[in-house]
Amino acid sequence: MARPLRIEYEGGFYHVTSRGNERRKIFYGSSDYEKFKAYLREAQEKYGYLLHSYVLMSNHYHLLIETPQPNLSQVMHLVNGSYTNYFNRKRGRSGHLFQGRYKAILIERDSYLLELSRYIHLNPVRAELVTKPEDYPYSSYGALIAKRKESFVCRDLIWKMISGEKGGASQRYKVFVEGGMVKKSDSPLKDVYGGAILGGERFIKEALGRINGEVLHKEEVSHRRELKTSCGVEEMIRKICEHLKMPFDELMREKGENRKMLIYLAKKFTGMTNRQIADLLGGITCSAVAKTYERFSLGLEENRALSEKLESLSRQLSNVKG
Repeated sequence: MARPLRIEYEGGFYHVTSRGNERRKIFYGSSDYEKFKAYLREAQEKYGYLLHSYVLMSNHYHLLIETPQPNLSQVMHLVNGSYTNYFNRKRGRSGHLFQGRYKAILIERDSYLLELSRYIHLNPVRAELVTKPEDYPYSSYGALIAKRKESFVCRDLIWKMISGEKGGASQRYKVFVEGGMVKKSDSPLKDVYGGAILGGERFIKEALGRINGEVLHKEEVSHRRELKTSCGVEEMIRKICEHLKMPFDELMREKGENRKMLIYLAKKFTGMTNRQIADLLGGITCSAVAKTYERFSLGLEENRALSEKLESLSRQLSNVKG
């Protein structure tokens, strides 16, 4: 099985999930839920991570974690390992409890923390276990709306992000979450890049810059091709900037021929999808990317000067393929 990519560093924010093997239950009663929370507390005391939101469902869980130190893997090893040992001892069984390794998505705090917190707390509502999130006992929602206290849940950051002049933070957060029940918005996880990163273009670039290139050559890393492609894109853009004698920010704002050329080269030399190119550039649809590539390709056949201009650059980029 492919190994999920881990991007760990100081101050990272993560959406962490793990599911029962073969989608079987991992919690059968209140004592199981409480024991899992006890291990969350133990890991917090030992490793100093911050838990901003959580929900424990019968066969999986969601955690929203911040790591002041780059130790997410240690945190999760303690939590999942200890709970598996407890679960197996209690039921006289052995073997795996969870389906493979936990999944951790590095997230951009300012853009996604609130949305993911709401998504997490609405899980029981979407599963039709309750009609209101506050009625579900095994989540941090009660703590965040100040209905109950849970010392291991960090409320300050979410309260600070949601607070304003009108009313208290807990009430504003309640209104925000309940708004998601009416609005039926898409899951924020639909925008995850490479199975590992959720954020804007700049955040993704910075996160990828932290990855040792050797990691991306290991076959067991899931989404390896997509992540390698992105690293190839950075090198491609660098070479284009050098060729055009144009700063990166200016190239990203370019709306004319240089933008069309960038789309053409990205499609030809990196294997990026239309969606990935659209996300990279911003302000353009997938279909527009496809049409631009097609028209630029036809233009090269008719414009010899442009074709020759790209020839030397194309030779350089052929060595950058992911």
